[in-house]
Amino acid sequence: MTQTHKAQILVCDDEPHLREMVGEYLTERGYNVIEAADAETMHAFMDSSAADLVILDINMPGQDGLAALKTLREKSNVPVIMLTAAAEVIDRVVGLEFGADDYLGKPVDLRELEARIKAALRRYLEMNGDAGSSPQAKTRSGETVDFGKCRLDLGGARLFGADGQEIPLTAMEFNLLRVFALNRGRALNRDQLLEQAHDRGWEPFDRSIDLRISRLRRKIETNPQKPEVIRTVRGIGYIFD
Repeated sequence: MTQTHKAQILVCDDEPHLREMVGEYLTERGYNVIEAADAETMHAFMDSSAADLVILDINMPGQDGLAALKTLREKSNVPVIMLTAAAEVIDRVVGLEFGADDYLGKPVDLRELEARIKAALRRYLEMNGDAGSSPQAKTRSGETVDFGKCRLDLGGARLFGADGQEIPLTAMEFNLLRVFALNRGRALNRDQLLEQAHDRGWEPFDRSIDLRISRLRRKIETNPQKPEVIRTVRGIGYIFD
C-alpha cells in the first residue's frame, strides 16, 4: 500500500446501522469501505480480494468474531481491530491471543476509531517497508537477528523457524521483536515497549503487552512455559538476552 493508495477497510458487523454509520464516516475521510454482515461474507471477500484493514465485531450470529479472527489469521496478517462490549475484558484477552491488532469498545467513538485505524495502518506500512523515515524503514536489507530457534529478518519483516519455514507475524508482533533486537541485553518495562513499538493506544488495557509477549513466546521459545529468549525481569518487565 503506497501513500497514494486509498486504504480499503472491511467492516464486519451484523448491525446494519453500525456498518452504515462507520462506512459513511470513513468514506467521507477518504477510505474505501466494504461492508460484511457476517463472518462468511468477510471470508469470501478476503479469499477473492483484499482489504488493508478489517474492523471485526465479536458478537455475531453464526461464526463469532473471535472464531473468525482465528480463521483469518491462518491465511492473512491484515490488521484487525476488534469491536467488543465495553466491559468484556475477556474478549479482549482472547482477541489478543488470536492475533488482533487493536480493540475498541462499543458504543463506537468514530474519531477514536479513525485514530486507531491510522495507527494500525502505520504499523502495517512500517512492517512492509513503506514508512519513509521510520526506524524500521532504515534497517539494512538482509540484517537478521536470532531469537532462540528462530531468525528474524529485520529488513524483510519476516520470522523463520528452525526448519526455514516462515512463521506468520502481525505488525505489532514484529515491532515488539524489533524493539527487543535493538535493545538486546536491556530490561524494558511495559511503558518502554509500548512507546517504542508505537502502540500507546493500549494504555487503558495495561496487561495487553503481557499477552503480546505470551503469543510471541509460543512462536520463538522451545518451551514457552520456561522462556529463555525473552525473559521476565521481576518488578521491571522483559529482556531479550
